[in-house]
Amino acid sequence: MTHRVAVLALDGVLPLDLGIPARVFNEARAPDGSRLYTVGTCSIGGRPVRTHEDFQIVVEHDESLLRTADTVVIATLEPTAELLATGTLPGDVSTLLKSIGQRTRIVSLCTSAFLLAAAGLLDDLRATTHWTLCDAFARLFPGVEVDPNVLFVDNGRILTSAGGAAGIDLCLHLVRQDHGASVAAAAARRVVAAPWREGGQAQFIEHVVPPDTDRSTSATREWALRRLAEPITLEDMARHAHMSVRTFTRRFRQETGVSPLKWLCQRRLAHARQLLESTDLPVARIAGACGFSDPVALRRQFHTYVGLSPAAYRRAHGAPGAAAVQ
Repeated sequence: MTHRVAVLALDGVLPLDLGIPARVFNEARAPDGSRLYTVGTCSIGGRPVRTHEDFQIVVEHDESLLRTADTVVIATLEPTAELLATGTLPGDVSTLLKSIGQRTRIVSLCTSAFLLAAAGLLDDLRATTHWTLCDAFARLFPGVEVDPNVLFVDNGRILTSAGGAAGIDLCLHLVRQDHGASVAAAAARRVVAAPWREGGQAQFIEHVVPPDTDRSTSATREWALRRLAEPITLEDMARHAHMSVRTFTRRFRQETGVSPLKWLCQRRLAHARQLLESTDLPVARIAGACGFSDPVALRRQFHTYVGLSPAAYRRAHGAPGAAAVQ
């Protein structure tokens, strides 16, 4: 049976974000080319929906679609002034969200996390939303641990994503979780998106740019990417950029949102993850190819940033046959 996805559109929905679930899930295919998901869009009462732009959208279904769905996606809805002021929802929306089945997976795109939080669905959970509203989110819902730096948060049944294109990242994550890395990668290719983006939305947060912006760290980042297998220190990177360590670190963080060494670790982990997914190289060889001192160091960083050991990641996401080689 195909996995049933219901996308809920409410007045004020962002049209681009509304189309993301269908665009991604409809490209997830079985080996015979058949679709692995069916995607339907609904509104309260099946009524036309006023979008955030200057047009309405007519949908095919009413809210009864939510009762038969395996996954419900709340399309991006900018929080109203009332929601931002009081943290409460209109009664019909609150009742609708609370009525979703306990076994149904619930996904919020961008600022629709405010709706889930206001309905009490995120209490005592970690969540994210668009970085511009994370502070307001944290003030309104102190019982929710808001993380402004990630592209999405997976709590198992309930998942939240950051702004805009992070909805694509989250939908691809669900395909990867449901059907494996190869299916997700193929879907990503069809929508011309990255199958996995490293880092979080910290890299997109606007930072005050210093006046002397004629010197960037981008050339040093490219230099480091070509040398991931080599030992690279903070001093090496600063020297390549012709800056003091202090100036380089400050400018690097302003441009990327993370420290130089954390960025370097993320890039090495991204390369390791790619090798685990696509090759049968032993973990020790992968550790060396990615610049980790030994397999123990790779395992430690994998646990910290990915939440799995390299071996467990390969079993879950690797190509057929790769899991046997460690």
